[in-house]
Amino acid sequence: MDANKRPVYASVKDEQLIQKRRAEMIKGAVNLFKQKGFHRTTTREIAKASGFSIGTLYEYIRTKEDVLYLVCDSIYDQVKDRLQRIDLEAGTLDSLKLGIGYYFKVMDDMQDEVLVMYQEAKSLSKDALPYVLKKEMDMVSMFETLIRRCVETKALDMDERTIHMLAQNIFVQGQMWGFRRWSLRNSFTLDDYIHLQTELLFSGINGYKTKS
Repeated sequence: MDANKRPVYASVKDEQLIQKRRAEMIKGAVNLFKQKGFHRTTTREIAKASGFSIGTLYEYIRTKEDVLYLVCDSIYDQVKDRLQRIDLEAGTLDSLKLGIGYYFKVMDDMQDEVLVMYQEAKSLSKDALPYVLKKEMDMVSMFETLIRRCVETKALDMDERTIHMLAQNIFVQGQMWGFRRWSLRNSFTLDDYIHLQTELLFSGINGYKTKS
């Protein structure tokens, strides 16, 4: 198990089956949370929407809150997986742009999960919310790594404070597509959005001596 993840109980030992059932559970739960909210959704309803019995559900989680952890982790895992496809050692502006594009596409693919995570984060216990916030910062850190490598190769010239701000901007602009897609799609395709937001981000970097 990933040491950075909060343990979620499962009595089943088959890891592939755990991943399969939890993916089904996330899909069913997200649809219900969107329609009814976290508190009004029951575990029995989640089990039914996932295609299995309540008894089977409890083989993979202990509480309804566990499902929100799994939603949070699934978003983080997808972003991490996409960014790992990039040659991090390259340290080029193209690799950074590629990372931005990958991230925005995850936000498109997982729009429902992202919306539910933000809408229902308030439902998490005071001990659980910091975990979700840490996952956010872990995703920001991935972009800090990409940007910092560009600084190391002299493709960018900026200090740590600016690196952090740029990474935060990328993170928020990706989420904006998820939150505002209903409106943005009237004017932009996803590819249009990625291109324009990347251009806007890089126009802001120009004052920091970008080099091709």
